[in-house]
Amino acid sequence: MVNNMQWKYRALTVAAIASVSLMIISSLPLNTQTPQNISLILKTFGSISDLESFINSKIASEKQSYPYRHTLSIPKTAFSTRAEAESLNAPDFSTTNIQVEGVDEADIVKTDGQRIFFASGKYVYIVEAYPPENMKVLSKIQLDGYILGLFIRGNRLIVFTQVEEWLEDKFEGGQATIKPAIISFKTYTFARIYSLAEFEEPMLLGNITVDGWYIDSRMIENYVYLVSMQTFTSNEIVLPSLSVNGGLREVSPDKIYYSEAIEKPIGYTIITAINILNPELTAAKAVLTGSVSCIYMSMSNLYAVFPTFQSTSSGYWQEKTEIYRIAVNELNITCEAGGEVPGAILNQFSMDEYEGYFRIATTVSSLSPRGEVTWKNNLYVLNATTLKIVGRLEGLALGERIYSARFMGSRCHLVTFKKVDPLFTINLSDPANPHVLGELKIPGYSDYLHPFGENYLIGIGKEAVPAEEGDFAWYQGLKISLFNISDIESPAEVDKIIIGDRGTDSPVLRDHHALLFSKARNLLVIPITEARLSTEEYPEGVPPWAYGRPVFQGAYVFHVSPENGIDLRGRITHNEGDVIASIYEVKRAIYIGDILYTISDGKIKANDLTSLSEIAELPLG
Repeated sequence: MVNNMQWKYRALTVAAIASVSLMIISSLPLNTQTPQNISLILKTFGSISDLESFINSKIASEKQSYPYRHTLSIPKTAFSTRAEAESLNAPDFSTTNIQVEGVDEADIVKTDGQRIFFASGKYVYIVEAYPPENMKVLSKIQLDGYILGLFIRGNRLIVFTQVEEWLEDKFEGGQATIKPAIISFKTYTFARIYSLAEFEEPMLLGNITVDGWYIDSRMIENYVYLVSMQTFTSNEIVLPSLSVNGGLREVSPDKIYYSEAIEKPIGYTIITAINILNPELTAAKAVLTGSVSCIYMSMSNLYAVFPTFQSTSSGYWQEKTEIYRIAVNELNITCEAGGEVPGAILNQFSMDEYEGYFRIATTVSSLSPRGEVTWKNNLYVLNATTLKIVGRLEGLALGERIYSARFMGSRCHLVTFKKVDPLFTINLSDPANPHVLGELKIPGYSDYLHPFGENYLIGIGKEAVPAEEGDFAWYQGLKISLFNISDIESPAEVDKIIIGDRGTDSPVLRDHHALLFSKARNLLVIPITEARLSTEEYPEGVPPWAYGRPVFQGAYVFHVSPENGIDLRGRITHNEGDVIASIYEVKRAIYIGDILYTISDGKIKANDLTSLSEIAELPLG
């Protein structure tokens, strides 16, 4: 077993549990009727037999197999509260780009204002970074499994990894012995807590292992909240378990929440709370759910959502998202409410909690008789206590789908796209009556929206060229837009810059943690792989569908201001010459004082933040 732990499971045999792919329906039309306003009543189980009977009844009552789904969303701010620097005289430094002030998010790079903590492969590097002339690796921690992210707070380092383990030999006597429909491996998520009293020799204080795969995590002050998903194997289910420093802890039935309304339970969403000062103080509870796709967390509530659907009497399929609100306060975890809304969400920025309300934006997909997929978009306002819908805005941008969302107080900004990019400004000041006040239609789209004060938004996505035939557009180079949203009825794109041609890419389009932004410094840094087309290859003109070849990879450094718009100040690369090597792909950028650090798997570079001249570099090997 993993780390030689002796895991003991209390198995419950069931007749059969069908494997499920959690995707959006692409082969069946969806019901367009507004569903009932449902608030799910949550209970806990009284015994193991109650749990077994409930799941067996759900399987037995299923009249037809679960349709397979594919996701139509693009694969997966304020700044976090600053980590405690060792010295009160430490220089100003950047922190991870997060969604909610005070709720930190795990990432592969963190800094405490003097050191850089970087996860690469199976290693965590602890680097003395400031001053840059003395950069050096203080220590390197090797871990089992894939590193998912890390946190830093004070003298604590928290690292998440994931490991898969085969349950039986794959071959016996040269023949495959895996039985059909039998899951023959398990996934484990590890949270390791280190003391950094000595940076040269980090000391392992806590080793928490949870069955299942990592969904996401958050940290509020000295408490880390880990969300993982454990599915049932094909012929049995088990109670969720975790190990704390080698001691097995089982999540008892009275700590497993469920709703009678759930149609297809496939496993547990496990919420584990860890005190990073004393990892022995770890608590866990679970919710019987489908496969959780995303979480949102405020200072007091964690919202877990998963896509699902149900058939109607008319033979249509109704797509929806189920929502669970889990109240958290240090080690106290209570699943207090459940609800549902039509459609599926894009990512965590499709959700928000504000002044007692939970807001969520979704896209509903449907299939026409001709086999064409169409979309419509909705925004719902729910009472955060009960998760009942109190306000709705439905049928927005028919035929398009949401590409990005950003809630800012009593406003919401949505970008939808199919041929042009409508940026909608939505007024949520009256929770019962959300309504569109403004709309801006421009070419291209934004995959990510970032607040720039109260009156401006930065959009990062792709430029696009409408197709000559067909109702769609060809995306082109990477596009950075500056939107003026001070007049909510008339949003305006006041500046834009386009990098490269079709094929240009950035991790920011999929992971907001890759963005470095400082309003105080008017600083925007984005890792970009720039692609360029050669006009010589297309003597009759470059077609809009043609991809360029990568010509540069590195950090693009911009100055952004309302007065002067977006200005490219310079670029920093880790590659030498014309060769673009994956080991030198810049993944993150941070600043400490007036030094800009760029990080790749192969090295860390330090450049002057004003002139961008190179000061030092540290090979990582």
